[in-house]
Amino acid sequence: MRFDDDAALDTSEVQDNRGGALGGIPGGGKTVGGGVVGLLVLIASVVFGMDPGMLGSDPATGTGASSGGDAGDLAADCRTGADANTKDDCRIVAVVDSVQAFWKQTESAAGKSYTQAPTLLFTDSVSTGCGDATSEVGPFYCSADDKVYLDLGFFDELTSKFGARGGPFAEAYVVAHEYGHHIQDLSGTISRGSGQGQDSGSVKLELQADCFAGVWAHHATTTPDPKSGKPLITELTEADINLGLDAAAAVGDDRIQEKYQGKVTPDSWTHGSAAQRQKWFTVGYRSGEVADCNTFA
Repeated sequence: MRFDDDAALDTSEVQDNRGGALGGIPGGGKTVGGGVVGLLVLIASVVFGMDPGMLGSDPATGTGASSGGDAGDLAADCRTGADANTKDDCRIVAVVDSVQAFWKQTESAAGKSYTQAPTLLFTDSVSTGCGDATSEVGPFYCSADDKVYLDLGFFDELTSKFGARGGPFAEAYVVAHEYGHHIQDLSGTISRGSGQGQDSGSVKLELQADCFAGVWAHHATTTPDPKSGKPLITELTEADINLGLDAAAAVGDDRIQEKYQGKVTPDSWTHGSAAQRQKWFTVGYRSGEVADCNTFA
């Protein structure tokens, strides 16, 4: 995956709180996670997408994943696509720009005007409209404040703990999945994501977010940047897509349960199997049509 070296990045939709203190904001919104929870939480119970306050972690201790680095000045450091091609945090900025540009031009997919949703980068712990959270939750979307939350250290865990091969597009897949939840929030579909099990609303919601990530990927190299009118992403190869599929499989419920529980218990699934996650990303990527992502049908 490569970005146009000359493209101007918009850092206004990525807030950088790395190294910041957790403030303690109570919240009543729904948190939907596309990433994985921490290793100890996984061993106890494979739970994705819970309100951070329900995970039993203590945000004040900062016991989550290692951070992806301290805060820098994104506006100064991440100016062009060339920066996105060489710097991890700038790449996240570029992906957020691309994903939001696509959904902005596809407003009808949500049934209403697209509302921008910022991504907040944090270290170890964070206060959100859905409550306090640690990095153990993994990347997540909070519907109470319409933000995506991400500790860049998660991408290290994706490879070291969960066996994904990683790479820039694996990271982009995770970000695009979370913005899929934002689309579900705008359309009201997010309220259908409840329960556990192979046929639960939670699984269907997560698989639809995977499909939405695939839809974005289908259009990634043709979606014009609002500033330049040219695509921000200039190259997306099949090898990139395969890395995204590999990441999707790595966080399949069955893969994680087999690794950390020694057995697969479909009745407790909340995100779907490795095969399901790959399937629905592929559906979206091949067709590029939002209408094909009706996992609830």
